[in-house]
This record gives sequence, structure tokens and C-alpha cells, in this order.
Amino acid sequence: MHKDKAIVIGAGIAGIAAALRLRAQGMEVEVFEANAFPGGKLHAFSLDGYRFDAGPSLFTMPHLVTELFQLFGLPPERYFQYKQKEVVCNYFWEDGRRFSAKADPAVFAREAAAAFGVEEATLRAYLQNSRKKYDLTAPLFLENSLHRASTYLTPKTLKAVAQIPGLGIYDTLNGVNEKALKEPHLVQLFNRYATYNGSSPYRTPGIMSMIPHLELHLGTYLPKGGMHSITTSLFQLAQDQGVVFHFGQKVDAITVENGRATGVAAGGEKVAAGFVVSNMDVYPTYKQLLPGERQPEKTLRQERSSSAIIFYWGIKKTFPELDLHNIFFSADYEREFDCIFSKKTMYDDPTVYINITSKDEPADAPPGCENWFVMVNAPHHTGQGWENIISETRGNIIRKVNRLLGTRLEPLIAAEQVLDPVLIEKNTSSYRGALYGAASNSRYAAFLRHPNFTRKIKGLYFCGGSVHPGGGIPLCLMSAKIAANLIAHDKN
Repeated sequence: MHKDKAIVIGAGIAGIAAALRLRAQGMEVEVFEANAFPGGKLHAFSLDGYRFDAGPSLFTMPHLVTELFQLFGLPPERYFQYKQKEVVCNYFWEDGRRFSAKADPAVFAREAAAAFGVEEATLRAYLQNSRKKYDLTAPLFLENSLHRASTYLTPKTLKAVAQIPGLGIYDTLNGVNEKALKEPHLVQLFNRYATYNGSSPYRTPGIMSMIPHLELHLGTYLPKGGMHSITTSLFQLAQDQGVVFHFGQKVDAITVENGRATGVAAGGEKVAAGFVVSNMDVYPTYKQLLPGERQPEKTLRQERSSSAIIFYWGIKKTFPELDLHNIFFSADYEREFDCIFSKKTMYDDPTVYINITSKDEPADAPPGCENWFVMVNAPHHTGQGWENIISETRGNIIRKVNRLLGTRLEPLIAAEQVLDPVLIEKNTSSYRGALYGAASNSRYAAFLRHPNFTRKIKGLYFCGGSVHPGGGIPLCLMSAKIAANLIAHDKN
């Protein structure tokens, strides 16, 4: 057995991080990537003088990136720089209300209380609760495997389990927010955090009210050079440390002998290794790479998360009322999520997210212009007529921005590219174009998500947004850490 060699399938951000952690253990590591570039969803492109980050646009918990450099005794700033944002997000409502959410929790509570007519103490208590839930549950739900008994035999875990009734598991996120906040604008503002794992606030458990802690206590950041620099810096680090990458090299199968992964088949050849880590979506990992092995059908049948329609627009104007992150809310949030998850279609008044990196990185757009990353939540792909849906959604977005900003947007669009659930599936092998793998629309979702290993095949591990602990950059990086720690334990 090649116990000192590992193969990683997929050079997404979790795959690169797993490769780095395994390399830091002294292992020989090879990464196979079907695309011609690293990063998976976290990549970038340029169009007519505008630079766009193609995928994730929110950066929190930067220590999960910088600690990868520290594994090798290197100063992170040599490869990677970032700055904290003072404004978390600008919010716009159809009734004309606007609110700029500051990153400082005390400032947020004071200004939100004044803006929405609630007691400052109510908001402080909500944020303190968010922090408490995160501190109690992160060691169990985020930082370790949920599927090994040793995780549960720690004082932190036992303390968290003892307080489960107060964590909101038996209520929805919307239910928790309505009881705690009551004011409709604030409820909607905090309901939006369900979208961070591709779920509905009217179905996902109330424990997800811990997510605001990531922004309002730990902060939001922008890397120098945009989000894509997370990929480029970690890729450069991996190359410098001797990780071998094979781009344009699709893995055809994971080879298994006597119940153990022995490597991969790619390009007509077999490559042997003692350990295999799949950063590919768990559904195609089983269906395409392990067709002859026993399938975890219950897990693979789980409801998929939401997807997205993204318009990349080069805008021939600057909007001083906008910042890096901006949200234009639907007038009927519950109906929007019902359309996405029950009807599997788009609502005609979608919530619109606009990310503009040129606010902080002026070179991302020509002078006097802005690069708009415009995203709306969408159902995962089930064969809908996306061409018509995209056309209708584009019109709905433009009309909404026109209403809320008092502008005429369409003549300002100088460059345009579109990403939809079909292309997301095609480009990233994300099953049905779901951005976060399985949805978290039940209180048991965290436990039903595929673990970072399988008891059926020794030596096979999983990382990325489709497995524990979930999607988004921080959780993907945590999944890589969990998988690498499991390998360190299992190889000894």
C-alpha cells in the first residue's frame, strides 16, 4: 500500500486545502482536475475591460486560509493579503427603507435599533445568542466529523448537547427571528442567512441563527486582487510545496480492491495511492467514479440546495449608494422561497444580491465604471426551461434595481455574461447545479449530510461543499481539515 501517497480528485478550494494539509503531513500528493484551471467555483474571468470573480463573493474567517501558510512556517502575507470591511452589506426594501449594516456589533445594534424602532438591548441579545450558538456548536457541527464517536466524547460536545433545547433546533430560522426580533425588516434581514447554505429560512432549523456571528463578530473581508486571489495564492503555495497538479485530466474511476481505495484511473492509466480524497460533488463521485460499489442511496436522494442565476454586468456608471455587498429584498420573501423549493421556479420579484469588487479594487473596472456580480437564488436544475426563465429574471432584476435606485439600468450595461444552474452543473460537476450539495431544510440535515469518509471503502475520504460540514468557503476549508485529520489518524 502506498501509505505515503494521496490523490485528490478536484482542485476546488477544498481540494487544494486538503492537498496542502496532506503535504504538510509529509505525504506525496497529486491532484487531478478536469478543468484547465484551479479553484472550481472560485475562479475569475475578464470581459471587455471588466474583471469578475465568477463564484463565491463573501469572505469570512480568513484564518482558515492563513493557517495553511503557517503549516509550512511561511508568513501568509508573502502570498495573500486582505482587508476587513467596515460595512457588511447595504440593504434596500421595496417600501423605500435602506440600511447600511456595519461590521462592529455595537455600532450595528445601535444603528439598527434607531433605523427600525426596536430596543438596542433586543439586538444586542440576538447577536450574543448568535455568538453563543456558534461557540457551543462549532466544535460539533463544523470542526470535527459528526460521524465518529470520538467527536461526542468531549466536554465541549457534551455541553452543547445539554443545551440543545435552547439552540433553536426545534424551530425554523424564521420562527426564531420572528420571536426574537418581531420587526419585519429585521426578520427578513436575518432570515437571509439561510441562503448561506442554500436553504429556506422557513424550513431550515433555527440553529442557523448562529451564522450572523461570522459577519458581525468575526468580520467580512476582501482579499487584495479579489476573491480569486484565495485560489491563486493557495495554488501557488501548493506548487511551491511540491504538490503535483494534473489539469484537463478527468478521473474516470476510483479503483477499489478488497474494500479499499487503491488510487484512480485517469487518461487510460491507473495511478496508485494509499489514500484518495474526492473534492468532487458526492453524487457524481458515487455515480460516475464508483458505479460498482454500494451506493448511499438515502444520502444521495436528499433534497438539493438552491442554485443561482448570475449576471456579470459591466456598468458604465458608479453608484455611491452601493458598496461591496448589496441586497435588494423581495417584497414577499416567503413566497420567493416557496417558488424556489416547492414549485422549482423563479419568483417574479426575486431578492437581488449585487457584489462590486471595483469599489475596493478600482482596476476591476474602467474609470467611472463598476463590475456588477448580480445574483438571484434559483431552484436546482430539474429540466426547467432556463432560457425563458433567465430572460424573465433579467427583466425583473432590472426593473427592481430601477425602482429602488431610481435609475435606468439597461442602457448602462456595457458587458454581459450569464451563469445558470445548467452551466454550474456542467462546469463544476455540482449535481443539478446545487451550490451547496444537499439543502439544510430539516433539523436533521447536518447529520444526514455525507461524512468526510465512508466505512464501506477504507482509504476514501471526501471534502468540499457537498459533504460535512457544508458549502461556502469557510466550511469547505473546514471539510479539508477534517478529511486530512482523519487520514492522519487512520494511517498511523
